[in-house]
Amino acid sequence: MSATDETRELQQEQAAAAAKRYRDAAAEREVIEDKLTVGVKYPDTPQAIAHRAKRLLDQGGVPPAAAVESIYAEALDGPETLERIVGLTMDLQPWSFLPRGVRVGATVARISILRNGLEQPHATGFLVSPRLLLTNHHVFPNAETARRCFLEFNAQVTIDNTRDVPIRYELDPVTFFTADQHLDYALVAVKPAADGSLPGEIFGWNRLIIEQGKIVVNDPVNVIGHPMGRLKEIAVRDNALVQRLEDFLHYRTDTEPGNSGSPVYNDQWEVVALHHQGVPNTDGQGRILRKDGQPWRRGIDSDDTIDYISNEGARTSSILKHLAALQLNSEQRAMLAEMGPESGLQPGTPTDPVDASSAPASPPQEATSVAAPSRPAAGRASTATHIGLQAPNNAFGGRRHLVFLHGRSQQGKDPAVLRRAWTGGLNHGLTRAGLPTVAPENVWFPFYGNRIAEAIGQHEVIPTSYASESVTGTYEKLVLEAAALNGMPQNGQQVSENLGSTLVGSLQGALSWLAANTDVDALTIATIFRDVDVYLRDDDIRKAVLDCVAETFPPDGELVLVTHSLGTVVGMDLIANRIPKEIKVTLLVTVGSPLGMDAVYSRLIPPGTRRPDAVKNWVNAWCPTDAVAIGCPLERRWGKLTEEHAVVNADDRAHSIEEYLAHPEVAKAIDAFLRQSPQ
Repeated sequence: MSATDETRELQQEQAAAAAKRYRDAAAEREVIEDKLTVGVKYPDTPQAIAHRAKRLLDQGGVPPAAAVESIYAEALDGPETLERIVGLTMDLQPWSFLPRGVRVGATVARISILRNGLEQPHATGFLVSPRLLLTNHHVFPNAETARRCFLEFNAQVTIDNTRDVPIRYELDPVTFFTADQHLDYALVAVKPAADGSLPGEIFGWNRLIIEQGKIVVNDPVNVIGHPMGRLKEIAVRDNALVQRLEDFLHYRTDTEPGNSGSPVYNDQWEVVALHHQGVPNTDGQGRILRKDGQPWRRGIDSDDTIDYISNEGARTSSILKHLAALQLNSEQRAMLAEMGPESGLQPGTPTDPVDASSAPASPPQEATSVAAPSRPAAGRASTATHIGLQAPNNAFGGRRHLVFLHGRSQQGKDPAVLRRAWTGGLNHGLTRAGLPTVAPENVWFPFYGNRIAEAIGQHEVIPTSYASESVTGTYEKLVLEAAALNGMPQNGQQVSENLGSTLVGSLQGALSWLAANTDVDALTIATIFRDVDVYLRDDDIRKAVLDCVAETFPPDGELVLVTHSLGTVVGMDLIANRIPKEIKVTLLVTVGSPLGMDAVYSRLIPPGTRRPDAVKNWVNAWCPTDAVAIGCPLERRWGKLTEEHAVVNADDRAHSIEEYLAHPEVAKAIDAFLRQSPQ
């Protein structure tokens, strides 16, 4: 079979599979269409709409001023507020929509193939790293086909409507090639130019994002490609997402053969799918139909006679999850890591797109869907260090500093990405409160994630005996106290009881009880409490963490110190023992904190619930379904706080820092003390 015949055969198989998926999803699609008919603008799940609104706010997809004006124009409940935020993107776009579209367009190339000594247009592909190109499996069913093809960037007309000069690159499947027939994707390396420059350094590349929230049903989509091998064209905005399946998206847009391998963008120019196939209309027997309603005849009728009723693309998150599961050598894995932290393919980063809190976000002023040209070449990407990030001393009009102090499980991550994620959550809350947002570079971010992991001597992995007895029994006390505070029957046993195997069973029961009665799973609860216990129990680890935090901390002035999880315990130790007396904590913010538990506050230095003299104001927020904050409200242990808020975080995100900071009451408190005149 020739390469042409193989490609055609694979494309026909993909068409049949797409048609079956479309038929199987008919009932759900009817529900969506009925909702659209009665005026529901976004007939998607509340969770999907919430993720979309959050991402739009975090990424600057909606101007904060417009969001505030829209939200406060009339009384709206929570779901209506989120839908209103998403709806702002439907009709109007900022001026940057056009130049950003031009920028992502530069990453798209025409793929041509050598056939019988002739060069013929074949498909479309686009850069997703400095040297990796993404297209369809049916375009490159194997490395041999890729070797016979080449790329043309700038195969387009200029602003003056004259033909641009294409720039040609060869493919390098020997260095990297992988493909998957189900998702219909192929990822292949591109050879450097004659001067050694990588294509992404010249044309930029698209940052694939594993986090959900990039699109909801009825959102517009945009496609850039080379239909029928023509010069680059765009199908922009007069299109919409029809339905979201587990691995694929169905959408309305004008595409033609040759668009295979095109990027499908949302209105913020983030890649939401890899276009691969029109969905053909079929009859009751599953036969593909022509536009005249008659069965299409393979080998007799041309492809352009097929009645296409939708288009289908493989979801970005599904492709990234598949890539993350591949068995690759270290060099190949390093090449995938060049796709950037938002891909979830870097060492130590999570790959589950459902948990938006674990995927890094970009700040509004840095939001972009494409890495600009002239980025560092492959192999020279920055890596996370032990040292955190400083901020200007006059960021908030003088001697006041905003400091974020993170919790556990941050080892191997980039502090800059983490700082942007925290700032994104805070900016979400500030926007909802009608207040100005904060730039990430104005925030101090001490980073001790690597240091504590090294000191403990283990990363993210809990031994199978994670509920076994510790040396001192303090870990057991922590877990059992949390369960007791959550209402677990004690059967007459004391929290401090230490009865060997009986205790192990009690621990398992306590963890199960907490997991069943909160929105945090047992393994997460176990690891968080373990790290809190180890930090409080081991003086060397405590010193290592505090020393590391002190390396990146304001030398003077007034602090607005925002702490989370284990960071609330570290912060309390820091305030009481390490920061100079001339530094005043204008505001301490604790969220998701275990400071209300006796097993924690009794082991602070000094022990007990005496509020440090340096803390002028203290605001605490806790979610009732957050197992780590089970000892809250803190006022019953620590006395009167400036403010204390019980908030409701999203399901499965009860302990998320972004969820906590996105609440307007929390963000307003931070802003109030951040903006007041230094004392």
